[in-house]
Amino acid sequence: MGHPRKARKKYDTPPHPWNAERIKEENRLVAKYGLKNKKEVWKAETMVRRYRRDARYLLGISGEHTKKEREQLLGHLVRAGILNEGANLEDVLDLTVEDVLRRRLQTLVHKRGLARTVNEARQMVVHGHIALDGRKIDAPGYIVKRGEEDKIGFYPSSPMKKQIEAAQDAE
Repeated sequence: MGHPRKARKKYDTPPHPWNAERIKEENRLVAKYGLKNKKEVWKAETMVRRYRRDARYLLGISGEHTKKEREQLLGHLVRAGILNEGANLEDVLDLTVEDVLRRRLQTLVHKRGLARTVNEARQMVVHGHIALDGRKIDAPGYIVKRGEEDKIGFYPSSPMKKQIEAAQDAE
């Protein structure tokens, strides 16, 4: 069970530490998505691995209870925005790490144009300038749900919001 004050590890480390191809791919993902370290890549890989494991298990057995579990798994992935509407269980097997990394708050802040680079987006999130539906979120790894995408904006009392409004008024 573990100690109640110590959180359980949310990622699995690579089985072999010095694989050049894996290291190059991880470096590419760290640079593309502005991640702090490779632990964030490993967390996303672990999420994908668990989703795919659950999908393989559900594809292998049949029954009334598994039908409900299939709907729950697909519903969770669709609400999280990782899969599109109308996806089936076989689509879960095609998930990649980038599908999960695209749903991070840091990435979506950059995509929405609130920050010029992904690294700037990370800094804005960590420093508390970004809010989701008026609530300050300071975790760049927060997985944004599909319904929350259009609610991303600046925190009301953020100096960044005031600077941007002043710049827009000057134009």
